[in-house]
Amino acid sequence: MSRSLGASLPEGLRDMLSQADLAARLGRGLPLLTVDSDGRPHPMLCTYVEILAISAEALRVVVSAMSGSARNLAERRVATLLIVEPERVVYVKCRASGAPLMAGDLARFTLKVKDVLEDDALAWEGGARITSGIVYAPAPSLDTPEIQAALGLLRQDAG
Repeated sequence: MSRSLGASLPEGLRDMLSQADLAARLGRGLPLLTVDSDGRPHPMLCTYVEILAISAEALRVVVSAMSGSARNLAERRVATLLIVEPERVVYVKCRASGAPLMAGDLARFTLKVKDVLEDDALAWEGGARITSGIVYAPAPSLDTPEIQAALGLLRQDAG
């Protein structure tokens, strides 16, 4: 059952998305859902490399500039980030603000947090919990040009 935590990221969640411990989060996936032109959910699998909490009220996400997700964010401006980890399951509902910042093949969107929902097992589910988030291998190296480009765009101040 989901319960609203409000329109800002709690401190622990903000820390998870701050990239402060990025190396430890490599190899983990985060679904990002946008809405396509037919009103259907459009999933994209992000990583902790592509998401950055810049405050309790805002995230930045970097996506391929030519992707359906970029088009959906530019046109419909809504997204939900799913964080499915053993320590917590959270849905962060957001609205894109401003124009995307473009750099090469990448587009950076600023997402304003509108609601944070935390999912907990119901009593009848007997304490069921997530035992593993979405993981992939091999984990990327932080020093590759592609990763450095994404990180640079996320951390660049809007000019």
